[in-house]
Amino acid sequence: MLSGPFLLGPMEPHHPITPPPELVEQWVRMLEYLPDKQVFSEVARWGADQELELSIELLKADGYKALASPLRAARRPKPPSLKAQALAALDDAVMRGDCITISDAVPTIRRALEALND
Repeated sequence: MLSGPFLLGPMEPHHPITPPPELVEQWVRMLEYLPDKQVFSEVARWGADQELELSIELLKADGYKALASPLRAARRPKPPSLKAQALAALDDAVMRGDCITISDAVPTIRRALEALND
């Protein structure tokens, strides 16, 4: 059983990253039809996003505006482009050289090719 500093009490209602009651209710409703892990992951992402935005605001307020964009890019990287995904899938398939890996790469490569202009 956990004790001491591992047991945390309720968050202060005035804490800057306390979610609004409507959002908490939405998460409660989500628990009825989604796996707990998925809902708790969503809650954690929301909290992390709030913390990131507050950190960026503080950086800007303290005169470190130039650090805001690199911080956001490092903490919330954009997913790879379809082109990058297709090239990675092709590279992986070629390096492995097995039919299963190649057939797994085909849908990604097809989507990338279909996205190209004629």
